[in-house]
Amino acid sequence: MGQQEKVATSLAGTVSEEISASLTAVDAELARRYPGDPGTRQPVHTVYVPGDVFEPGTLRSWGDQALAALDEHAPDAASFAAVLGIPEELAGPVHDRVRAKLEREPVEDLRIDFEDGYGPRPDAEEDEAAARAARLVSEAYANGTAAPYMGIRMKCMEAGVRDRGIRTTDVFLTGLMEAGGLPEGLVLTLPKVTYPEQVTAFVQLLEAFEKAHDLDAGRIGFEIQIETSQSILAADGTAAVARMIDAAQGRATGLHYGTFDYSACVGVSAAYQASDHPAADHAKAVMQVAAAGTGVRVSDGSTNVLPVGPTAQVHEAWRLHYGLTRRALARAYYQGWDMHPGHLPTRYAAVYTFYREGLEPAAARLAAYVAKAGGDVMDEPATAKALSGYLLRGIDCGALDTAEVARLTGLTRADLDAFASPRRGDLTVTAP
Repeated sequence: MGQQEKVATSLAGTVSEEISASLTAVDAELARRYPGDPGTRQPVHTVYVPGDVFEPGTLRSWGDQALAALDEHAPDAASFAAVLGIPEELAGPVHDRVRAKLEREPVEDLRIDFEDGYGPRPDAEEDEAAARAARLVSEAYANGTAAPYMGIRMKCMEAGVRDRGIRTTDVFLTGLMEAGGLPEGLVLTLPKVTYPEQVTAFVQLLEAFEKAHDLDAGRIGFEIQIETSQSILAADGTAAVARMIDAAQGRATGLHYGTFDYSACVGVSAAYQASDHPAADHAKAVMQVAAAGTGVRVSDGSTNVLPVGPTAQVHEAWRLHYGLTRRALARAYYQGWDMHPGHLPTRYAAVYTFYREGLEPAAARLAAYVAKAGGDVMDEPATAKALSGYLLRGIDCGALDTAEVARLTGLTRADLDAFASPRRGDLTVTAP
C-alpha cells in the first residue's frame, strides 16, 4: 500500500444539493421521454393480409406456400445457399432453421389490413369484416394458432376516411372484448400520419375505449406508420416524427416506414421506389434518431418484387429480398414487411445468417467484457448492451438457441436481459 492521499474539497455540500434540485425536472423529463427499450420481443417482420382475405388457416397457408417454394426452387441446403450467397459453413444450419421456422411459426406479426390492402367498401361490408377479424383473432389466440403479434391497420385520421377508421377500430376492439378480452399480442397500426394532432386524436379514441370497458389507462398501444414527407419534416423545419412520439403519450410501440407511399410523396418515380433509395435512407435515419431511447421500435418497409414465376425469376427476387433484409439489419432496422409467402424463406434466411455468423464473435466479446479479459477490442457498457441485445434478438427469432449462447458466454437469459437493459447499481452475473 502506498501513502494515503489527503482528500480536500473546496465546495460546500449545499452546492451539490442545489445543482441536484435544479435538475430534478430534467431528470423526470429524461425518465419520461427516454425510458429505454422495453425489453420485449420485437418481431422480425410484419405480414399484411387484406381484411376480406384473412381466414383461420391463413398463417398455416403462408408457411405451407413458403415451404413449397423452397421445395420447388431450392430443395436442399446447398442450392438455397448458392442462390443467396450464404457461407458454406452456415448453409446447413440456416436451411434447417428456416424450414423448422416455417413449419412451427411462419409468421411472427400479422396485420389484418383495412387500409390500402382493403380499400373503400360499403360500411356494412367493412363492419362485417372487422367483426369477423376480431372473432378469428380471438379464436386463434384461444386455440394456439395465433402469431405472437396480431392486429389491424385501420384507415387513417384524414377527413375523408376518419369516421370509417374510428368505426373499424371500435368494431374490432369491441369484438375482442366480447370474445374474452384483448390479447397480449394485440397491435394496431395507424397509417398515413402527417400531423402530431392526428396521433393525439387516436390517443383520445383509445382513451375513450379504455374508459368504456374499464381497462387500465394506456392498455392499448399502437404503431405509427410513416408514409408522408410531412411526418419527417414539419412545415416549421422540426422533426415531426419526434413530436408524434410525444403526442402518443407513451402508447407508441413502433414507427413503420411505408416504402411506396413515402417514395411517391417525395417524387421518386415508380421504377426506383425501394427501401434502399436515398430518400428512404434519410427518412429511416430520422425515424431512428427520433425513436432512440424512447422504447419505440423502427421497422423497415417492403419490396414489391414478388418471388413468383420460373425458378430463375424466383431466384432473382429472392436475392433482392435477401440483400435488402441484410442491409436493413446492418443499419439496425430489425423488422420489415413481407408481402408474399415467397418472401418468408429469404426473410428468415437473412435474419438467421445475420445472427449465426456473428454468434461466436459477439459471445466472445461479451464473455471477455464480463471477465474483464480485454482482447483486441476495448469494450464498454454501451457495447455490452449492444452485444447482449444482438444475442437476445437472435434467440427470440429462433436463429440462436439459449443453450448455445449460455455455453459461449457463460451467461443466462436473465444476465443477457440485465446487460441489454442496464440499471443503476451493480450487475450480478449468475452461472448458466
